[in-house]
Amino acid sequence: MKRVVAIVLAGFAAQANAQSGSWSPTQNVEIIVPAAAGGANDLTGRLLQRIMQEGKLVPRAVNVVNKPGGGHSIGLTYLNQRAGDGHYLMVETGTMLVNEITGKLNVRHADITPIAVLYRDFVGITVRADSPLRTGRDFVERLKKDPGSLSIALSSALGNANHLAAAMIARNGGVDVKKLRIVVFNSGSETMTALLGGHVDVVAGPANLAARHLPEGRIRVLGVAAPQRLGGVLAQVPTFTEQGTPGVLANWRSVIGPKNMSPAQVAYWDQVLAKVVQSDDYKKEVERNLADPIYLGSRDARRFWDQEYSELKGLLSELNLIK
Repeated sequence: MKRVVAIVLAGFAAQANAQSGSWSPTQNVEIIVPAAAGGANDLTGRLLQRIMQEGKLVPRAVNVVNKPGGGHSIGLTYLNQRAGDGHYLMVETGTMLVNEITGKLNVRHADITPIAVLYRDFVGITVRADSPLRTGRDFVERLKKDPGSLSIALSSALGNANHLAAAMIARNGGVDVKKLRIVVFNSGSETMTALLGGHVDVVAGPANLAARHLPEGRIRVLGVAAPQRLGGVLAQVPTFTEQGTPGVLANWRSVIGPKNMSPAQVAYWDQVLAKVVQSDDYKKEVERNLADPIYLGSRDARRFWDQEYSELKGLLSELNLIK
């Protein structure tokens, strides 16, 4: 009987602590990455893991779990099977919203818990160094002649930022975007492997992905879908707007949790991630990846998701990617 009473009292105490905002992890934390290892989402997840553990920001171990496939649906399903559990986070992008809009996903953005928006990275168009395409203008002119003449690789779902950037640039250059030949891979690293192996003609992906390979001399970046030139090794790469085809599009990296997280759990991760983005390691990595830091906490992240949903729906419709 005493044991039963103790368990009941412990339950009441845990509930009281949660309601008072004093939640913290009592088991290992998982950061879910809805893509294969090696891509931008995976690198983001592992950066968060490293800073949380090395900075002792979380009292338990933090593990990265890759759940690629299904346009992020596999990762999202895994996440929401743990409703109300603050031990599970996931790195997410606009891919979730696109798949919701296009009806490819049963999970709606209202069904998850936005925790933070971390940063945005702009999309670059990349070819092999031996490609006959030397500029962004060459890319557009080739597609104008024959929209299906180039295989364009991207990760990790149709309609995401990488796809939208390529489609926007092509559309603005007078190309029929419905005839583009798009090849989807599970991660950005897989797209680059396919490009270097001669299996695809072009990669549309995060500019920092191209930046990691550019010093090897095996690729050429035709242009970036950014408002101005980026820094680092891409400082000499012109924007598509400079090359006569306007197109600006970024992919944002966000952290979400499962549905029905408590206010105490959200508040806990709010303060942890606020410390993460202030760390020197995080700032250096964001700068190295040529990303634009736009950190938003949970309250502003919810509004951001709603706004992004409306903007993406309009863009997808404009590009004839939805009916």
